[in-house]
Amino acid sequence: MSDNRRVYRTIRVTLKQLFPFEPQGNFARHLNTLAALVAGMVQGKSSQLPTIARHAPEVAKAESRIKKYSRWLQNERTGYKAHYLPFAQEILNNLAKIRPLVFMIDGSDVGHHCITLMISLVYRKRALPIVWLVVEGSKGHLPETLHLELLEMLQLVLPEDCQTIFLGDGEFDGVELQAALQSLDWAYVCRTAKNVLLHEEGNFAFTGLLLRPGDCVSIPNTFFTAQAYGPVTVIGWWKKSYKEPIYLVTNFELVDEACYWYEKRFQIETFFSDEKSRGFNLHKSHLSDPDRLARLMVAACLAYLWIIYLGGHSLKVG
Repeated sequence: MSDNRRVYRTIRVTLKQLFPFEPQGNFARHLNTLAALVAGMVQGKSSQLPTIARHAPEVAKAESRIKKYSRWLQNERTGYKAHYLPFAQEILNNLAKIRPLVFMIDGSDVGHHCITLMISLVYRKRALPIVWLVVEGSKGHLPETLHLELLEMLQLVLPEDCQTIFLGDGEFDGVELQAALQSLDWAYVCRTAKNVLLHEEGNFAFTGLLLRPGDCVSIPNTFFTAQAYGPVTVIGWWKKSYKEPIYLVTNFELVDEACYWYEKRFQIETFFSDEKSRGFNLHKSHLSDPDRLARLMVAACLAYLWIIYLGGHSLKVG
């Protein structure tokens, strides 16, 4: 058996195991196509359909394979809910039993003039993709309404009564998002700008703290931005290994705990790097339709989870 076919069959069997029923009819065919997409992506290290087709083990001609994959990306019955949700829920249900669920939100350009906004789960110095949105646009800040929409998507896949921590960079410090997290009783810590307006017996900004390397200054019971959201705790932190200080807003009571969790935020960059330049070149897929890209993300994220699994298994067996 060729390596391509062995990889495909193993991935197909693994995909089927997550469903409580034996896939039949169109669903089974869609699952087989997804397995071929994942296998071709892993073997070809590319998100372009012609390259995937060349590395998939199917007997049909490459042109026919490309058309089949393209139809899968256009089909409204395929995508996140049908083909990725069971994996996300399996990951969350198992990990919630033994530890807090730590999520990070970030965005990156994918395809042609599109951006993926994603919430990932921190796991052993990696970020596992959980929910995402793909929208038209180029690099830059996305509306806070999209942050809130993605947060609602995450709520739908979370197990009940799990302990949740939310991390974000400077794009994700909006007061509506903070209010939503607070209403869910989630702990959060997000990076913010040094010139953000703060209120505590008068207005001030982080620039007035005059931090030096090694300093960590917290100000509790502060009100945030001109909207005076709060009370929150703000932190100016210049760790000696940092080139400059960073500024945080949080609802953690303990400063050390907020800083400990925020340091994990930097790990999210590994996911997008692995999906793009170090992995499947997702940014070169040539797709420009957000819906098709969102479905391609299903295959790309499953391919990513597959590689993480193989790495963990290899380490386990030596």
